[in-house]
Amino acid sequence: MLDVAPTELLLVVVVALVVIGPKDLPKAMRFVGKWMGKARGMARHFRSGLDTMMREAELEELEKQWREQNEAIMREFPRIDGDAAPPMIPATAVPPAHPGDENPPQPGAAPAPTKTVKTEQADAKDANPSLTPKEDKPLP
Repeated sequence: MLDVAPTELLLVVVVALVVIGPKDLPKAMRFVGKWMGKARGMARHFRSGLDTMMREAELEELEKQWREQNEAIMREFPRIDGDAAPPMIPATAVPPAHPGDENPPQPGAAPAPTKTVKTEQADAKDANPSLTPKEDKPLP
């Protein structure tokens, strides 16, 4: 950019001191400093705008490459049924054992006790105690 050597800077200060005068020199330096700050701010704003445009262009290019790769993968491995993938069911969701159950089993809980079914022999045993079946059959 601007390459100002120390001797050149000293020459500019001496000329400014002679031309402007020692009384108005601080005011002139403040004025020059204010304009230098504005110029730097505009340059910073311009540079950040260019950086933003470059990032957006790179992002668009990456999105285009991603779309092309995705299409190539989809052509290579098409879905047989043509439907979208089925929704994932969380591992913690446990369906009720029987529809209408008020107390569904909790994950990791002990299994519910099995119910027994009375057989015809058990009915006969209730009617005639001399007929005794060996045991009741559990539900499957």
